Amino acid sequence: MDLHPSSSTSSDLGLRRKMLVFLIALLASSALSIAGASPTTNKKLPALVKLRVEGDVDTIFEAPVLTQGHNVTTAQGGTHHCDGTNFGVNPTPGPTCTSALDDGSLHQRRFIWDGPFDPPDFNFDDYLITSIGGVAQTDTQFWGILLDFQFTPVGGCQQQVTHGQEVLFAFDAFSKNFFLKASGPVVAKVGKPVVVTVIDGTTGVAIEGASIGGVLTDANGHASLTFGTVGLKKLKATRSDSIRSNAVEILVV
Repeated sequence: MDLHPSSSTSSDLGLRRKMLVFLIALLASSALSIAGASPTTNKKLPALVKLRVEGDVDTIFEAPVLTQGHNVTTAQGGTHHCDGTNFGVNPTPGPTCTSALDDGSLHQRRFIWDGPFDPPDFNFDDYLITSIGGVAQTDTQFWGILLDFQFTPVGGCQQQVTHGQEVLFAFDAFSKNFFLKASGPVVAKVGKPVVVTVIDGTTGVAIEGASIGGVLTDANGHASLTFGTVGLKKLKATRSDSIRSNAVEILVV
């Protein structure tokens, strides 16, 4: 019996080794891409965030938005990068608060936003947002940016976001006491009371006296609601000194 491989067998083994090396390299490249660290693009993956824009009298936008850092354009500021590397805040490009706003605006064609880029006396390589959906800042009322109900410590093109986070652009944000956050059951029965809850999203404190579904919350932030008709009910909490809440959707059966 010949225990030595033939030349054809050696050739097959060599080919298999090359294929194995190729597959390992391909898998490594895929793993880097999945981790958001592709050696060619070096970008973080897009993020699906909950974008909400609260204007002076109503909600301008509230929906999930898939966003990635990219160049954005405004009438006042022109076109500039908006990927978190602004002013060197992050080393790797990725999705940001303002890129989410821009994606909600342009890609879904729901509203227009504007603002100058790097205005005088700021010098932070970012946009100063002055209007969204036709609601413009005044001498005393300005647009604020919150991520998961906390004011961002940097500009909207500097603050990167990750999957599942809540991005809030709120008008007159700096003069309000609370940023309302509402929750409730997914399903309710006609004629059967259910309890919804309103808290301050920033601190978690229960909010008394907020109006939701025509009922005021008690000291524990609770309101008991009874629905007389079936259908999907969309509720938002309001209080005069607060930014209105996210929408709570309850299916009444």
